[in-house]
Amino acid sequence: MNLSDPLKRPLRELVEAERYVPELLQGFITRLEATEHSRDVWRLIVALGHDLNLPFIDFISASNFRDWRKTLFIRTSYDSSWLQGVNDDPDVRKWSYFRSHAMYFLTPIAVGLEFVDEYRHIPEARVAVLKAAAEKGMRSGFSIPLRLYAPPQSALITFSGDLSKRQMIAVIQAHGWTLNTAALMAHQRYAQLFSLEFTERNHITAKQMELIELIGLGLQDKVIADQLGISVSAVRQRMQTLLSNTGLKSRAELAALAMFIGILPHPFNNPVGDQETLIEMDSGGFRTRRGS
Repeated sequence: MNLSDPLKRPLRELVEAERYVPELLQGFITRLEATEHSRDVWRLIVALGHDLNLPFIDFISASNFRDWRKTLFIRTSYDSSWLQGVNDDPDVRKWSYFRSHAMYFLTPIAVGLEFVDEYRHIPEARVAVLKAAAEKGMRSGFSIPLRLYAPPQSALITFSGDLSKRQMIAVIQAHGWTLNTAALMAHQRYAQLFSLEFTERNHITAKQMELIELIGLGLQDKVIADQLGISVSAVRQRMQTLLSNTGLKSRAELAALAMFIGILPHPFNNPVGDQETLIEMDSGGFRTRRGS
């Protein structure tokens, strides 16, 4: 048994109180708990789609809630190179499910050529794209808008397949809860691991990680040089290399990176002094309590 494969790991034993959700969702979530890399999360999402005869998966995320141009990542379970020309046309691109729905609304939505008559308005150029997708086996699907608010991000997971409208509605009615919950939880886990993998994607060394931590602590170059046992000019040279490798533009962004990748705790998650707890009671007012 390959324990590194999230699809083959033995599932933990559930207590009876956990068994009141669909079995398919139970299996997905318990495997999700054991994921250690974003690619593991992605494999679980794709496997779920295959289980429901919806093998064409799109997962898109923007690093800015309202600015769709700041795309963080796009993953597809199929060769989507045919869409490249489509996305080069801004008048067609803006009618994607992500930009026309998921950026503004939270409701899951049926998508694809089979549901084209149920939208308010879609230009003919976009309908042509849906027809091309249908010819490739994506006649209908189910899209789930996703959110993260710290920092604000918008995302969308779409499960599609070669299903008629009637068949797709039946899938949504039978498995909509599973698909929606799985997408929400997988997105959170994927985003968490994706952030932690920043150093892996950008080939950041252990010495550079140490420098990021010291910058994140707010130390000046002379203090950092003393702690690392190198010259101030060497500190600045390493910093410039870091900025070049990561695409960041300032010392402040490097400091923020230390929290983003988990080297340093976020201040909101690690308050200084006694923690304040706000207790609110309907018809009973509210009070605050300090201390854990």
